[in-house]
Amino acid sequence: MVLRVSILGSTGSIGRQTLEVVATHPEHFRVVALAARRNVELLAAQITAFRPELVVVGNESDRSRIEAPTVLVDTEGLIAAATYPDADIIVIALAGNSGLRPTLAAAHAGKTIALANKESVVCAGELLMSAARQHGAQIRPVDSEHSALWQLLQFPHQRQELARVTITASGGPFRLATREQLERVTPADALAHPTWRMGPKVTVDSATLMNKGLELIEAHWLFDLPYELLNVTIHPQSIVHALVTFRDGSTVAHAAYPDMRLPIQYALLYPERVPSPVLPLDMSQIGRLEFYAPDPERFPALQLAREAGLAGRTYPTVLSAADEVAVEAFLAGHLRFTDIVPVVHSVLEQHQPPSGPLTLEAILEADEWARAATQERISQLTRAL
Repeated sequence: MVLRVSILGSTGSIGRQTLEVVATHPEHFRVVALAARRNVELLAAQITAFRPELVVVGNESDRSRIEAPTVLVDTEGLIAAATYPDADIIVIALAGNSGLRPTLAAAHAGKTIALANKESVVCAGELLMSAARQHGAQIRPVDSEHSALWQLLQFPHQRQELARVTITASGGPFRLATREQLERVTPADALAHPTWRMGPKVTVDSATLMNKGLELIEAHWLFDLPYELLNVTIHPQSIVHALVTFRDGSTVAHAAYPDMRLPIQYALLYPERVPSPVLPLDMSQIGRLEFYAPDPERFPALQLAREAGLAGRTYPTVLSAADEVAVEAFLAGHLRFTDIVPVVHSVLEQHQPPSGPLTLEAILEADEWARAATQERISQLTRAL
């Protein structure tokens, strides 16, 4: 059976690696839609290679630069690609809140979704999982840690038998850095991740451990797990991606080389497993595997994210949006690395969530407010220097 694939965010890191998987197994896949908000030159090359029926660009001015049977623009086009009738599986690899509406639209359309957009789950997990249940959509996590948990939780067990669920973090490039060294971190330092190949925003989040905090919120919604069961451990080798501990004391772990093509392929072809471009894991060649508890003093983002997740409502949206703006300011040289999490914290303290049921409109309003509040806080810090 040939699976027809629609990829939103095809020119980003996950999108490019998805197309690598597709190209490795042409007998399994046909690309029917591609969407990219930027990098039109790469998108044009992808169109030549994969010949999609539908293409989505970010701006009207780019439409004339694309040759495809159907070319659409921006949010309208993203929703069309996410609900494309001829697509068997929708890969959502968009960055930021641009993924919210398309992901929810795909869920309402009952699609199978290979999801790599954190904001869809962090900000709208309650709405997304409800829509998936109501319309029969299937959400398959692409993130390596959540893919590992997804596979581990398929072992026969009763929910009450779970004692602890753990996702791992590499610790980024600064896991051993002192507070004084963290004060001097540059964008180039933060982008030098020791094990993973990711986009700049996720790479900085990995360095602050905000990425793991957001992943705790994702795991809560994706697997219906209470926060008290969820934990993070530092694992510099990035070989073990998740562990599940049962009440009898036994633990099962998922291990693989750190290569996103493996969880992407699993999400696309589930439940089938076929040879992948990733080498099989040879434990005899790995050497030692290390695990450490994260230091809450040097990396407060984990606890901040856990508190936002527990508070619920629009607090996770504010956490995510404020972090995105703060990371952009850091990468632009307008904010110190050690100011990223305190800025996000200060914005969360100002937030007053609306009353009543959570809606997409409330989420988008909270996102807009958080971005403006974060910019103002950064301006205050800049004026004080």
